[in-house]
Amino acid sequence: MKHLCTLCLLAFPSISAFSQAPSAIAPVPTSYQVEMQKMETYAFIHFGPNTFNDMEWGSGDAATSVFNPDTLDCEQWVKALQDGGMKGVILTAKHHDGFCLWPSKFTDYSIKYSPYRAGYGDAVGELESACKHLGLKFGLYLSPWDRHKASYASAGYVEYYKNQLKELLLSYHNLFELWFDGANGGSGYYGGANETRSIDKTTYYQFDTLFGYINALQPQVIIHSDGGPGNRWVGNENGEAGETDWCTLNDDHAKPAFTGTDYESVLGQGDEGGGHWVPAEADVSIRYGSDGSIKWFYHENDNSKSAATLVDTYYKSVGRNATMILNVPVNTHGKISDTDVANLKAFHEIIEKTFKTNLLKDATVSASNVRGTDFAAANVVSDDYDKYWATADGTTTGTLTFTFTTAQNINRFLLQEYIPLGQRVKAFSVEYSNNGSTWTDVNCGESTTTVGYKRLLRFNTVNAKQIRVRFTNARGPLCINQIGAYYYAE
Repeated sequence: MKHLCTLCLLAFPSISAFSQAPSAIAPVPTSYQVEMQKMETYAFIHFGPNTFNDMEWGSGDAATSVFNPDTLDCEQWVKALQDGGMKGVILTAKHHDGFCLWPSKFTDYSIKYSPYRAGYGDAVGELESACKHLGLKFGLYLSPWDRHKASYASAGYVEYYKNQLKELLLSYHNLFELWFDGANGGSGYYGGANETRSIDKTTYYQFDTLFGYINALQPQVIIHSDGGPGNRWVGNENGEAGETDWCTLNDDHAKPAFTGTDYESVLGQGDEGGGHWVPAEADVSIRYGSDGSIKWFYHENDNSKSAATLVDTYYKSVGRNATMILNVPVNTHGKISDTDVANLKAFHEIIEKTFKTNLLKDATVSASNVRGTDFAAANVVSDDYDKYWATADGTTTGTLTFTFTTAQNINRFLLQEYIPLGQRVKAFSVEYSNNGSTWTDVNCGESTTTVGYKRLLRFNTVNAKQIRVRFTNARGPLCINQIGAYYYAE
């Protein structure tokens, strides 16, 4: 019987080795990192004394009395963000000015000492409640730099910061992300000293200890900093990832405080073959000044980005294997402005309309190589995220060809790798044909190198009877779980 089973395996290899999933190519994401990339878009909210003082970076000397929104409505925020397609929101619990939007027991520079709700307010708690009620994920930003605290740059401040972090983690639950940025040290009020202070940002904050608190108290939290460990800064504030964008970083770059100057070429593109899974997060604001500068806090005379501009950012962030974190500041009344609300909604409607109908679902698909029946080419048009087309071991190139019954207009294209098994694709091309023998590149105007969680291409409308993807280089067997072709009528 043993010899008979061996003969069966030799005669029908597809039911044995060929039907086994490809081995993962390390590093691979945690389940929390995968779920975060599936969120694709989420929001940032900058709100505090700067809002009322018409400033971007407060020095930490503003009186607590300035914070007094008259109609603060966190449910209005959440509804506006959801209408804009946002899946979560991160609030600046404390910005560089040191003012705390929750009643921290470790400082008198907080909402507790403002006129808001006669000192009984808690903006962090109000937003958390609104998110729970309406079904939006909730995260927080706690600025390491503090331009108000007299002890900043001493060991005493680090203990203060640790206490605040633990206080937030114990008071507000099920956070999806905690945000640590790279602004560290400089001029400030510092308890009235009004001086410039510097620190070693790589060691001063004891990030290992801080991250240990997070992992122990809320292990689901994605930790954002320059170089992770949960996700990384994209290297600019325009919301644009590199056309080549690896989810991985090497040891030199996978650090909370980036010490180089080549932000976009390193953090915007990642490191092929890096040993740490740290995908890019692309931050950008919906508001900008008359000079075009990005504005994080609300200013009455600033402008709101149009839906078309936001869509362009979406393609350059989510469409290049990053997540998009869109800042939507709150005004002095405690509301998201009507203009921002309208532009958010229009942006989401365009995205929904564009990707509503995958034309490839009605096409016949064939592949140059198939690992086995469980990894068929047809899996790439399935709605099941965990189904994917895969090639045999040792096969690192391959072609998927889609044939329509009648020619279709196409001007958008989507590709997704099955990232739970690692990121693999190094180069690909998309081509179309009307006779099956002459193929023309769609000419998307950018490099077609990496794919990762998602890659989106835009190009002038082509009319095609067939369209194909040629994967010409990869780090291992191909694992592709979604391909889509779309037509968006402007």
